[in-house]
Amino acid sequence: MHHVIPIHELGPQGPSMGAAVGACVHCGFCLPTCPTYVTLGEEMDSPRGRIFLMKEVLEGTMELEVALPFIDNCLGCQACQTACPSGVDYGGLITPFRGYAEKRRKRAPMRTLERTMILQTLPHPKRFRAAARVGRLAKPLAGHLPDAMGSMLRLLPDELPKARPLPEVHPAHGERRARVALLAGCAQQALDPDIGWATLRVLARNGVETVIPPAQRCCGSLAAHTGAQDHARASARHNLRAFDLDDVDAVITTAAGCGSGMREYGLLFAGLPEEDAARRLAERTVDVTVFLAGLGLREAPRLEREVAVAYQDACHLAHAQGVRREPRDLLKAIDGVRLVEPAEWELCCGSAGTYNVERPDVAARLGDRKATNLLATGAEVVVSANIGCMTQLRTHLGDRLEVVHTMQFLDRAYGAPGPS
Repeated sequence: MHHVIPIHELGPQGPSMGAAVGACVHCGFCLPTCPTYVTLGEEMDSPRGRIFLMKEVLEGTMELEVALPFIDNCLGCQACQTACPSGVDYGGLITPFRGYAEKRRKRAPMRTLERTMILQTLPHPKRFRAAARVGRLAKPLAGHLPDAMGSMLRLLPDELPKARPLPEVHPAHGERRARVALLAGCAQQALDPDIGWATLRVLARNGVETVIPPAQRCCGSLAAHTGAQDHARASARHNLRAFDLDDVDAVITTAAGCGSGMREYGLLFAGLPEEDAARRLAERTVDVTVFLAGLGLREAPRLEREVAVAYQDACHLAHAQGVRREPRDLLKAIDGVRLVEPAEWELCCGSAGTYNVERPDVAARLGDRKATNLLATGAEVVVSANIGCMTQLRTHLGDRLEVVHTMQFLDRAYGAPGPS
């Protein structure tokens, strides 16, 4: 017996879901930008197909279990939003729907264990570092382990960087032009802690004082984007208290997924007592490239010779946040950079939070496709804005191309770093 679910029964997020469903006219402009449709070729693995499935589930004419395999295949990259002429807020539909579905679905015991391990490890830098150390020892066994566990091991670097905790305050060099708070990131602190330090150095050179609130926690985006909304709110509540908006000009992020997650705090806390505070924090949160491009570089960085640089758009920066120009402007401001553009910039690399762990086959095909497009540019280095993308790209490019963060490349262009 099917049960029609009125939108208001879905809670405060229901209206946004209803609006997204109603706005889709099934025109198909999203199809060539959807990584799963391009890879798998199935209508139900396209944005308009999934919108139809979600509509049927919410109207009670389809069982949730029938729709879930196709919903789970979605990377949540939101490339469809960039392409959509009707302005469908797909992100405002897929994230709440996954939260709705998560409380009603049944998982196999092994899948439940894998998901619990991910949610209890990745958002905690110390736990993740400890797990990664053990994982490196088990890496030769990756091919004999279940998909998710084997995929996690294959993505680990051969060498784990030395831990470098960030300070609580990093002063500006010279006259202070701004003061910002930094979200430190979770996996980033374990996999590539130099991103945070490079960010502090670049900001300092440009007159920006940075505070790193010690009480902050994971932004919650990894949990929210996979349906674990209660888990996400628990993390996010700490950040609502940790970031003093009266003390800074902005809250900056260095990972596209984190920035997207924090900018969705209003949706995450819709109808809850924290909604106003969540919306204020979301409005003040920007990617570091947006903040720095808006402030303007105080001194022009330069390279010793011309270098061809390919910028890889992280989906949660380009599509979810609509940011493409600012990182390119910063790279173009470096004397010696020749910016080259890869084909199919809009297609996800296959990382997508935990997607390359939970859907390794599709993720691998997307990773290979992205690597091929990047190599075809003739670039010497790839620059990106998200640790998940960087990990995926490094896995699929190997030693053929260097992959660095935007702030790391700027830091390099400024020469030997000043005092940390």
